[in-house]
Amino acid sequence: MSATVSPDSDRRIVTLERHGHVAVATIRRPEAMNAVNAAVAAGIGDALAEAEADDEVRALVITGEGRAFCAGADLKALACGEDISAPGHPEWGFAGYVRHFVSIPTIAAVNGFALGGGTEIVLASDLAVVDEGAALGLPEVKRGLLAAAGGVIRTQRQIPLKLALEVALTGDPVEAERAVRWGLANRLAPAGSALDVAVELGARIAANAPLAVRETKKAMHGTTGLGSEWDAPPWEVNDRAMGRVLGSADFAEGTRAFAEKRAPRWTGR
Repeated sequence: MSATVSPDSDRRIVTLERHGHVAVATIRRPEAMNAVNAAVAAGIGDALAEAEADDEVRALVITGEGRAFCAGADLKALACGEDISAPGHPEWGFAGYVRHFVSIPTIAAVNGFALGGGTEIVLASDLAVVDEGAALGLPEVKRGLLAAAGGVIRTQRQIPLKLALEVALTGDPVEAERAVRWGLANRLAPAGSALDVAVELGARIAANAPLAVRETKKAMHGTTGLGSEWDAPPWEVNDRAMGRVLGSADFAEGTRAFAEKRAPRWTGR
């Protein structure tokens, strides 16, 4: 698959590789703890777009090279007045990721340090695996800032409000075990194995019917702000998604395979 080249070198700054039906996007800027500048944002955004367009990709893992997952925004670039958004794609949001919805499930493999914008990438991912030595957190208030790349929006939606306020108002780091216990991540991985655990989790998702997985993700995200489960709007989203699934070739194949006691052959259609 493709790679995005840093404008100041021929080094690949974001790579996209396939592991079966799971794509892995890796930020390769370890000397800056994978901090996000314009090249990184463009690379991540392009990786998401490429994976979304590839019918063979059924899940995407994002991770970092070296001892950091992502140190957030490149403060040196910002201090020089640089725009760190993906050129031509302001709609993608920070890192080309936090407002860039794709229908395939995304998994953050948090291999190390991930504070500020790094945590906001985790929050924007559907699932997360954290290395036992990693830490999450939103330290923006310690620097007179606001966690505006989704931190103040998503944290309170993913964990109880009082815990979210503790994270955002203290700015203190949340160690990996506590992040999993609170619900900021799904899996705690032994040291050095976050990527392997995330790819395995992605493979478990990829083994299921691709269209059903995509519709499930869209329906879950699409109903979060629609009020009570006893009101009509969330059911309307649910019923439209179910209609698309029932009309799919994968549904027919899944029921046939079950009746014939064999593994299904998914087409994503």
